[in-house]
Amino acid sequence: MHLDLAALRYLMLAGRGGGGAVAFLIFVFLAFPRNARAVPSFARQTGMPCSQCHTLSFGPALTAYGRQFKLNGYTFGEGEHPMPLALMIQGGFSRSDAAQPAAPVPHFSNNDNISLDQVSMFVGTRISEHIGMLGQATYSGERRHFNWDNTDIRYARPMSLFGTDAVVGISVNNNPTVQDLWNSTPAWGYPYINSPLVPAPAANPIITGALAQVVVGATAYTMIHDHVYLEAGMYRSLSDRWLNNVGLYSSSNPNLSGGAPYWRAAYQFTRGEHGEHYFSVGTFGLDVKVQPDPTVPDKNRFTDLGFDAVYQYTGGGPGAILANASYIHEKQDLTATFNAGGSDNPTHHLNVFRLDASYAYRQTWSAGVGVFDSRGGTDLTFYAAAPLTGSNNGSPDSRGYTLQVECVPLGKIDSWGRPWVNLRLGLQYTGYLRFNGGTSNYDGSGRSASQNNSQFLFSWMAF
Repeated sequence: MHLDLAALRYLMLAGRGGGGAVAFLIFVFLAFPRNARAVPSFARQTGMPCSQCHTLSFGPALTAYGRQFKLNGYTFGEGEHPMPLALMIQGGFSRSDAAQPAAPVPHFSNNDNISLDQVSMFVGTRISEHIGMLGQATYSGERRHFNWDNTDIRYARPMSLFGTDAVVGISVNNNPTVQDLWNSTPAWGYPYINSPLVPAPAANPIITGALAQVVVGATAYTMIHDHVYLEAGMYRSLSDRWLNNVGLYSSSNPNLSGGAPYWRAAYQFTRGEHGEHYFSVGTFGLDVKVQPDPTVPDKNRFTDLGFDAVYQYTGGGPGAILANASYIHEKQDLTATFNAGGSDNPTHHLNVFRLDASYAYRQTWSAGVGVFDSRGGTDLTFYAAAPLTGSNNGSPDSRGYTLQVECVPLGKIDSWGRPWVNLRLGLQYTGYLRFNGGTSNYDGSGRSASQNNSQFLFSWMAF
């Protein structure tokens, strides 16, 4: 789990929460072997290769079948049912155009790092006819620590709703948007993998990972006539005791005040003689109240409202196209932070736009490009100047682009070791036109945005 500076400021932090849903989620997670993302155990369960569900043999981006598999609670299965374990390993070589002022984390240098970033164990399995789960526990090579990670337990069944076919279900999960079917929402967004050892902008909406694994929630959803998707639910903080149990410690408690409502709506449709053109448009959101100091009644409130769209082309030929777009507006009420002297203004806003497109050839080669643009209100105290993470002019504005090329030599229908042996190799380049509010001297120490441009040569394996 990675929390950037904005997340730490949002959660300023240190609470109480939980309930019966927490106990249920922890019990189910601990009662089964651990398993995230594209897992070979699901391929054995369905009797199909990983490429049946994923646009590039394996990885987060889902095909139409993959969305149906997740929608129906991970319960499809005509294949073998061995122990539902899987393993994922990610790592590589990271470099920024100029060395960072200090090492990004202990035990690493301020540039040119070779790292084992993540080792994850998964359980991906059908538990019963209508219940399935995808659970993940991760060892971080940077933090040298093991903790639970993205977990989604689902109950789903088809039924007739309003006189038409529908699927209805419940998701119990620990990361808002991790249960989503589309790759245009934060948990599974492009570029799907990144290095934790290169600079990244400080400011992000709270829905983009600040609550990942430190909350638990339940949402109810339905897909009506395979077109209209509706979902709503609530998240609460994990208690200090449960955070310690799952390896995250009480210091990471977000101290949510009450429940945090989450909502999602989308409309999907296909065009073309064989439905080769797929479209979806939707909206999603989260409303969070945070009490930074449990002994003081003042609260901060973050209301995120997002819009997204997806296009996929799968024309039956060797090539496929995937494009995603999203826009998130966050309204920030910083009453608690302002009263404690942590900001110059009691209210703020943050707007983040993302657009990406990828082309995959024979599910072996892929090239993608993404652009991002975040803009928000100026606050010299809240966005205090600091090496890499701060802003000399109090602005969170950042914009840039990501280029990525990949090869998947193992993990296709005719590959050696299918479906257990999967390998993905890639090169990612991130360029910044603006970083933390400036193009030059953004931190007050003479560092420019372009000095944070970075390269990440990565290897992504799943077994």
